Amino acid sequence: MTRPEDPRGVLYPTRLPTFHRIPAPPELEDLIRWFWIPRWHLAPGRTSRQELLPFPASNLVVQPDGVTLSGPSTRSSFRDLRGTGWAVGALLRPAAAVQLHPDPGAVRDAEVPFTAPELHAAVVAAMGHDGGASSRTRAASAFARWAAGRLAAPDRPGRLANAMEEAIATDRGIVRVEHVAERLGTSTRGVQRLARSHVGLPPLAIIRRYRLQEAAARLREDASVVIADVAAELGYADQAHLSRDFRTVLGLTPRDYRGDQSPNGQ
Repeated sequence: MTRPEDPRGVLYPTRLPTFHRIPAPPELEDLIRWFWIPRWHLAPGRTSRQELLPFPASNLVVQPDGVTLSGPSTRSSFRDLRGTGWAVGALLRPAAAVQLHPDPGAVRDAEVPFTAPELHAAVVAAMGHDGGASSRTRAASAFARWAAGRLAAPDRPGRLANAMEEAIATDRGIVRVEHVAERLGTSTRGVQRLARSHVGLPPLAIIRRYRLQEAAARLREDASVVIADVAAELGYADQAHLSRDFRTVLGLTPRDYRGDQSPNGQ
């Protein structure tokens, strides 16, 4: 199972504000992968752009001004942080995403308001406690209590959707929809229906997102690795196909991305 220390998703870790991931309690592991909590204090007039290659999943996010549901993303994204602030998000598993929105695909590439006043009040109170580790722990616990009361245990389709996502996330050998179908013991059409109903993306898009995240992490963490070798490891036909995915989703080549990892680089 993927864990909070998973390096995927963040494109420029050295540019992050204070950022922590807290694992969901065992009773919620089938519903929430982890809670993520950034906090920032920027000088007046300064902006910090945070660039992400999001997981192919939905997030429920609490901020001081309200609660939002972010649907699955088909592209990289960014947030410009200013002043002082924080957020407490839950990376949702497919079995939970479909409970919070009946059609996750309808909020693809979107962030919409989500009515949860009790959740908002509890997390805001927790984050105002001391501003440190205690606040984060309290906020994650408050979020978990709300989720335990709001979300039901996964039904059979939810469990199957979770298994689909977990297989794609953890097995680099899965590069085609047929591989997922074989793993789950179902048809490719069944995988397609499951991905659209519980994630909101086609299954091939989920596969490509995880593989592209892994490629970015490999290039970021190992300056000696050969780009063509990364492409081969992750099932790309050749380096040109990996480069095309990079340009399409991130707007730059793998070589440019690797050279743009300084804390202050843009």
